[in-house]
Amino acid sequence: MTLVAPTVADYEVSADLATLLIRTTEGDALSVPAEKLRLCCKCAHCTRARFDDRFPERFPGIAITEIGDLGYGLNISFSDGHNRGIYPKPYLLSLAGR
Repeated sequence: MTLVAPTVADYEVSADLATLLIRTTEGDALSVPAEKLRLCCKCAHCTRARFDDRFPERFPGIAITEIGDLGYGLNISFSDGHNRGIYPKPYLLSLAGR
C-alpha cells in the first residue's frame, strides 16, 4: 500500500479577510488566521527582523489582501503592505495543524 500525504487542493480567503481557508486532497477543511500567517512568515526580511529583535509580537487586525498561487506554495500579501512571504503548501498544512 502506498501512502500519499495530503496536500492543498483548494484555498480561499474568508469574507472578512482574516482567515485562509484550505481544502486538502483528502477533503479536510482547515483554516489559518491571517495573524498567524503573518507571524510565521519566513521571508528574508522577516527573518532578519526576528534576528535583530525588531519583529512584532502581534499583528492585530491584519488582513489577507491578495494571494498568488505559485504551484508549490502561495505568495500571500497582507494589509500592512507585506508581500514577500512564500508559504510552501506543506508549511501551510503544518500551520493549520495538519
